[in-house]
Amino acid sequence: MAYNFNNGDAPSAHPDPLTTSAKTPDAGEGTPLEPELSEALVRFRACRWMQPAESGNPAFCTHREVKPYAGSSTFDPDAWCLDCSHYKLKRVPKKRSPDDYQY
Repeated sequence: MAYNFNNGDAPSAHPDPLTTSAKTPDAGEGTPLEPELSEALVRFRACRWMQPAESGNPAFCTHREVKPYAGSSTFDPDAWCLDCSHYKLKRVPKKRSPDDYQY
């Protein structure tokens, strides 16, 4: 009999890979898996040109010199972001005091 709700009686069909226990000999049982992030992916996530994933579309670079070549559906950070000359960190807005708004 198939279960429609996961109330603890039936195992989940799609376990979460980040919370699943690792069962490798070198990592003890019960150790959570940590995904390996490439240096390019870390840099891409910090870049101001990154368009986050939304509406089923993956994340991609919006820079005018990268997007025509890399596109938005097949963007690969490992091919573009490691040595990107357009890389800039996201800007954090500067906190202003109320005295800065005097007219």
